[in-house]
Amino acid sequence: MPEYSRHQKKIIDRYYANLDQIALTRLSEITTEIFLADTAAQKKRMWDRADKAMQKLKIPKKLIDHILQTRDPEILAQNLKNWLKASG
Repeated sequence: MPEYSRHQKKIIDRYYANLDQIALTRLSEITTEIFLADTAAQKKRMWDRADKAMQKLKIPKKLIDHILQTRDPEILAQNLKNWLKASG
């Protein structure tokens, strides 16, 4: 394990302290990309990324499955809005 300076350790600590917020921001970006996707292949790729992001956030499996079955970006966006409020 490399030795980190005090400054580097603070940066690393802040990163891990804000990991949930970072993941929510990334999911928000993915949601936008789903809305803007032109082809079915692009949408599939974005939904796969959304699935991984929700798992990383430890969203209940049942809810993830529901969102992925419907593949409705509006449902994903509404849930994301609620998750952002809860983390706020």
